[in-house]
Amino acid sequence: MSEVLHAATEYFTEAGPAGRPEQPELLGLPLRERLALLHSGALALAEWNELADAWGREADGRYRACAELRSGGPDAAPLRLGVKDTVDVAGFATRLGLRHYRHHPARSAAVLAGGHRLATVAKVVTTELNVGIGSGCGNPWFPAIDPAGSSTGCGVAVAAGICDLALGTDVLGSVRWPAGRCGVVGLRMTHDPAAVRGMLPLSPSMDAPGWVARTAEDLALLAELSGLPIPRAERHRGLRIGVVAEVAEGGAEPEILDALRTAGELLAAAGHRVRTTRLGGPWDLRGAAWELCAREAWEGSLAWDGRIADELSPSTRRAVDSGAAVDAHRHREIAAQLARTRAGVPELFAAPGVDVWLLPLDPDVPRPRGAARAASSLVTPGHRDYDREIGYTPVASFAGLPALTFPVGLSAGGEAPLAMQLVGRPGTEGMLIGLAREVGRTVGVLGRPR
Repeated sequence: MSEVLHAATEYFTEAGPAGRPEQPELLGLPLRERLALLHSGALALAEWNELADAWGREADGRYRACAELRSGGPDAAPLRLGVKDTVDVAGFATRLGLRHYRHHPARSAAVLAGGHRLATVAKVVTTELNVGIGSGCGNPWFPAIDPAGSSTGCGVAVAAGICDLALGTDVLGSVRWPAGRCGVVGLRMTHDPAAVRGMLPLSPSMDAPGWVARTAEDLALLAELSGLPIPRAERHRGLRIGVVAEVAEGGAEPEILDALRTAGELLAAAGHRVRTTRLGGPWDLRGAAWELCAREAWEGSLAWDGRIADELSPSTRRAVDSGAAVDAHRHREIAAQLARTRAGVPELFAAPGVDVWLLPLDPDVPRPRGAARAASSLVTPGHRDYDREIGYTPVASFAGLPALTFPVGLSAGGEAPLAMQLVGRPGTEGMLIGLAREVGRTVGVLGRPR
């Protein structure tokens, strides 16, 4: 063996042992069971934190979820939080997914500023400025599937067991996509401009905080215990669930339609009334949501460009520059459509007599790694597969509504999770969590880190 080869082999041997250690069983437990062990004294806090710190390092080396990972220490709170790296956390650098940029905020983002009872252990990976393509993260439960979305690190860190809860941002699906493709749960909050202070603005008309947890049961418990502004899960019987009729008419893959039927059956079995409903305007305006995001990202770039030193990747630059094609007249037209849509939200639910909309996360089974990438993360008119690429997530974004994505099963080969969305009126996050929890009790947890 040459001296160079020997030195390199020795370095990587010391950097980490060969093989892939299994996730400790304690980290795979539902949060309620883990906390019961701590409260009973069967598990010491220091022992738990040592185990969680060690696994966090192992998992981050494997899945590359974190821009910055810290030890919780022996006395840290037993529940752990990761925060997207476009969201300010006092004491952590904010990098915005860039290689050269960083700032050190004096204050945390508004949703964190009230304090909480979790140990913040990580800033998690995001794409460049929320609009780049590719994050370098691996998918812990479904290695063949690209985790996708600008809040990629949120979905990956939770699925990997690095943190119990992750805070991201959702414009057109940025929290929901990685959650869905990692087999976990993602909640987009009701649009509220005050809630996104301290977060990089991408499209202020649609920006919203989003939360990721392993299961809806875990999310419900975290809403109770964390001290964060997550509404508590609500129990309802006989809710009117509207399955979006346009999905069956819009070219969704057969496996997705089967999963949608399964979700409806599970909700019906839980005592809810499931029927079809038509969205009309919110469905027809999905493309307008993409145009609005592009325009507002381009306007924001006029401020970014003078403050960052990075040379943006070509895909990021294309995404940002695509907004210049949405001229001022078209921008005003879309803004008027958005205002009318939001003013009409009560009637959108009341007229057909539904409480919640049910639809898939996407029209297609999640794409495998290595699939051909789009040239830009923002879909623009003229795209060769425009009607499919605009997807289903903009329905909630354009209307400013809360939406929760949750898994209902696996693809035929078992290599990909199949996820649905529940969309409700403003402020009904607790209802959505409660409904997803009912489904989750039948579906269970889809995997563990591999």
